[in-house]
Amino acid sequence: MTKHKKKNKKANKSYLNKKIVSLLLANPKKRFSPKSIKKKLKFGNPVDEVRAALDELASSKKILKIKPEVYKANKSFIKEVIKTSLNTYKGIVDITKRGAGFILVDGLEQDVFVPSKFLMGAMNKDEVLISVSKGSKGRKPSGKVLKILKRNITQVVGKFRKLKGFGLVEYKGKHGLIDVNVNPDDFNGAVNGDSVLIEITSWGKNQNKALWGKIDEVLTETDAHNFAMQQIIIENGFELSFPDEVIAATEKLSQNISDQEIALRKDIREITTLTIDPLTAQDFDDALSIQTLENGNIEVGVHIADVSHYVKPESAIDKEAYKRSTSVYLVDRCVPMLPEILSNKLCSLRPEEDSLCFSAIFEFNDKLKVVNEWFGKTVIYSDRRFTYEEAQEIIENGKGEYHEELASLNKIAKKIRKQRQKSGAISFETEEVQFKLDDNNRPVDIYVKERKDAHLLVEDFMLLANKSVAKFIAKKGKEKQVVPFVYRIHDLPNMERLTDFSEFAKELGFKMKLDTPENIAKSFNLMAKEAKTNEVISMIQPLAIRTMSKAIYTTENIGHYGLAFEHYTHFTSPIRRYSDLLVHRILEKNIDSTLRVKKDELEAKCQHISKMERSAMDAERESVKYKQVEYLLDKIGQEFEGFISGMIDSGIFVQLKESKAEGLIRFDQLDEPYDLHESRLYAIGIRSKSKITMGMKVMVKVEDADMELRQVDLELVDIIRS
Repeated sequence: MTKHKKKNKKANKSYLNKKIVSLLLANPKKRFSPKSIKKKLKFGNPVDEVRAALDELASSKKILKIKPEVYKANKSFIKEVIKTSLNTYKGIVDITKRGAGFILVDGLEQDVFVPSKFLMGAMNKDEVLISVSKGSKGRKPSGKVLKILKRNITQVVGKFRKLKGFGLVEYKGKHGLIDVNVNPDDFNGAVNGDSVLIEITSWGKNQNKALWGKIDEVLTETDAHNFAMQQIIIENGFELSFPDEVIAATEKLSQNISDQEIALRKDIREITTLTIDPLTAQDFDDALSIQTLENGNIEVGVHIADVSHYVKPESAIDKEAYKRSTSVYLVDRCVPMLPEILSNKLCSLRPEEDSLCFSAIFEFNDKLKVVNEWFGKTVIYSDRRFTYEEAQEIIENGKGEYHEELASLNKIAKKIRKQRQKSGAISFETEEVQFKLDDNNRPVDIYVKERKDAHLLVEDFMLLANKSVAKFIAKKGKEKQVVPFVYRIHDLPNMERLTDFSEFAKELGFKMKLDTPENIAKSFNLMAKEAKTNEVISMIQPLAIRTMSKAIYTTENIGHYGLAFEHYTHFTSPIRRYSDLLVHRILEKNIDSTLRVKKDELEAKCQHISKMERSAMDAERESVKYKQVEYLLDKIGQEFEGFISGMIDSGIFVQLKESKAEGLIRFDQLDEPYDLHESRLYAIGIRSKSKITMGMKVMVKVEDADMELRQVDLELVDIIRS
C-alpha cells in the first residue's frame, strides 16, 4: 500500500508574514530565497505566495530585498522594534488604579503586566509595542513598552487654571491626575476655573514628559453630571462634536426624494409598514412590512435605512463615520456616529413619510418556513411608529391599531426563534441596567430593562436578515473566488476557563458536558433555564458568560457559535454602526454582479471597527458605573444584600442585589489573610481554610462612594450560607 505524505497546512497571510519576519530577525546576517524560506517554515503555501509576502514586507521596510530572489533582515527595523527581546507584540494598554498597566495582546492568552516605570508615558487604551520576558517560576510574564504606536485620546476634558506666564488644565480621570500645559496664545478665551476641552499637541520627549496643548472649546455645561459624561466620552476615544467640514457636507445633502430615485427602486409604499423602537429613540433605522400574497403565503419585509445613499465612500462624512465606527449610548445621551441631520432626519424611517431603504424581503409558507427571499433598494412609507410598550400592549390584549399585523409578526418570530434554539443557539440574556433621573440628572431609581415579545420579535427578524445576507454573499463566492465580506463571528469558549468554571459549578450542583461544542451549548441553555428558578445558578450564570469569546468583525468567517449560525453579519443598523454601512455597499455591488474589494483593506477596517466597538462598550459601562456610584452617595453606612461577582489580587467584588452596583471588599479588611486560587473563582482562608466563592450571597455595608474614581468601597457584614 502506498503511503501518502501528509500535506503541510497553509498559513494565512498575516501569520505567514509574521513568521517570515521572525525567521529573518532571528538570523540577521543570513540571506534567504523564497524557496529556502518555504523549506524552513514548512508551510503548505506555494513559493509564489511566499515570494509575494517577501516583496510586500520589503516594500514596507520590514525586511530588505538585496536582489531578485534574495532577502535579509533590515537592521533599521531591528533597532526600531527589537530593543531587548524577540518576544515583541502589539497590544492595548489597560492602566490599573495604582498606575501599572496590563497589555491586552491578541494571540496571547494572558495579559502582560507592565510596571508603571516601564510604561514609557503610555496612557490608558494607547496602542503600544512591548517586549515580553518570561516570568520566574510561579510568576506571570512581564513586559516593557518599547514604543507608543497610537494614542487613544488626543483631547481631554479638564479644569483650567491660569498661572504666571502659562495655563494648566487638570484632567482627573479614573487612572489618576494628568496636567496639560497651555501657552497664553492657546487659551481660546478660557478664564480661571472654566471647564475646557483641550487638544494635546505635545507628549514630551526623553526625560521631559510635560504635556502641552491648546484649548479647543470652553464648555458651557459645567455641572458635575455633564462634565463626567463628557470626560467618559473623550477618555474612550470619541469626540464631543463633529468637524465643521462634516457638518457643512451634511447641510449640502438634498432632503427631497426625487422621482428618478424612486424609479430605480422597488416601491412598496402601499404595503403596511411599521416601526417599533424604544420610547426615547430619535433614529429609526429599521421597519417591518407585512402582507398576504395571492398564493396565501405571508411576505415580511425587513427595511433598513439606506445610509449608503447619502454617505459616499471617502467623503468627509464617511471618513468621520469610520473614525467613530459606532454610536455611543450613555445613560442620558447618545453620541451619534452620524450628524443629527442624517441620523435623526434624512436616514430615519419616520412615520408618515417616504423613506429610502435597503431591504431584505422574505416569503413564508403556511408552515412559516422561508421559501423565497429578495435583497435590494426600496422606497417605503411608515404607517405607524410604535414604542415597545405600545406594541407589547397590543400583542397581549389582541386589540388596537394593526393588531392583526403585530400578531402575525409575533407568530412568525416565535417560529424563527424556536428553530434557532433547536439549532443550538445559546439563550443567555445579560441584564441591561437603566436609570430614572430627576430634573438635576440624579438617579432616583435603578431597574433592569425587561424584554418581552415586542422586543424579541424585532430582534428575531433582524437576526434573520443578518444571517440571510451573510449566507447570500458566502454562497456567491463558493463557485469561484470568495467575495471578501464583513462577518460577525463568535468563537468557541475559552476551554481552560470553561473547565475551571465547570468544576466550580459542579460543586454547586450543576454538571456541564464539555465534550463537544453542541453539548457545551446545551449545558449553557440548561443553566439559563435553571437560573430562572434556582438563585444559586442565577448568581453564577454571569460567570459562565465570561468564559465565552467576544464577538468581533472579520473577513475570516468561522460562524457565530452563540447564535448557531454558519454565516452572520450586521446589516440592520447602518445609522449607528459603520460595519453595517460597509455591508450595504458590498451587498449592493454583489446582487446582480460580482465585486471583490481588497480583503486586506477590509480586514483592517474590521479590526478598527471591533476596537471602537469595545471602546463604546467601555464608555457605556463607565457611565452606568458613575450613576450607580452616585445613587449610593446618600446610602453610605447602609447595609445591602449582594453576591460575590469577581475576585482580584487585592479583594472581592460584590454586586448589590437591588441597584446592581458593584463595590470592592479588600482582603486586608477581612479577619484573616486569604489565598486567591489561580482560577479566581474562590479564595481560601490561610488559617481557617474557609472558602469564599464566586456567586456567594453576602451582606455588606457601604463604606465610601467616590464619584471621581467611580468606585464603591464595601465592608463585609456577613456571609449568607444556605
